[in-house]
Amino acid sequence: MTPARTTHGPVTCLSVTGIGAPGGHEHRTATAALFTLAATLGTGHGPLQGQWWVEDDRPPLTVPRDQWRWHLLLTLPATPEPGALEHARETARPAQAAVDRVRQATLTEGDCLEMLHEGPYSDEPRTLALMDAYMSEHGLLGNGPHHEIYLTPPDDPHPRTLLRQPVRPAPQHP
Repeated sequence: MTPARTTHGPVTCLSVTGIGAPGGHEHRTATAALFTLAATLGTGHGPLQGQWWVEDDRPPLTVPRDQWRWHLLLTLPATPEPGALEHARETARPAQAAVDRVRQATLTEGDCLEMLHEGPYSDEPRTLALMDAYMSEHGLLGNGPHHEIYLTPPDDPHPRTLLRQPVRPAPQHP
């Protein structure tokens, strides 16, 4: 399999930023807040997405998962009307206090590589290695956080995840 070159942006999203392991308490709370606020807005949304990074000099997958940083995202079909997000937050607050963490964001990633990963999340490093090899062969560098689009629910026994990496040309050395 070969990664595909794609271009993305701008898109309007609901976003929550946090630190912690995927599926941990912080991550679950943020996910629930996103879906609660999106349902209250009533505008529809895309699948759950995550941008992941570490603030550490070690290779990302060697950093303990409780130190992983993320933005969780739900893309919206359009920018909400002025005041709609605040109204939805007030309406949803009694059911989900964490909705105060949800922000509206515009995401523009530009030039990217994408590759479908089918299988457990724990096997993603093999797909990421193919993407890294492609980047090396084509003179590309990462240009932003690793991005995952979850095409199936987290409890699906056969998960499918679209892996995306924003890229830029590597500097040319004479």
